[in-house]
Amino acid sequence: MAEDRKGFKIKEDKFGEVKIADEVVAIIAGLAATEVEGVSSMAGNITNELVSKLGMKNLSKGIRVEVAEGLVKVAVALNIAYGYAIPEVSSKVQERVKNAIENMTGLEVSSVNVRIASVDMGKSK
Repeated sequence: MAEDRKGFKIKEDKFGEVKIADEVVAIIAGLAATEVEGVSSMAGNITNELVSKLGMKNLSKGIRVEVAEGLVKVAVALNIAYGYAIPEVSSKVQERVKNAIENMTGLEVSSVNVRIASVDMGKSK
């Protein structure tokens, strides 16, 4: 699989090639993570936080993706809702993100690392 700075090639045949941008994989991971009960929101750096407050939605906020030799490594930073068990929510996020990326891209996910950035006191069980 060939890679470049903006994405990676997943297929090439007589009809042409299919490339997926890194940002697409990050968006898939972010959407999958926020579907898990107990995840309040994705965490991001200060720039992402400001962008969000200005009304511009960044679907890959809090996600870092590395693709090498067909293997995907994902780092997810999220805010958890108060009252949820962090190990349980983290495990579900890892599973959901891995399955979503593998099913949608055909790539193999080697790791999904979860970092809990904060606890959201406003959203609880």
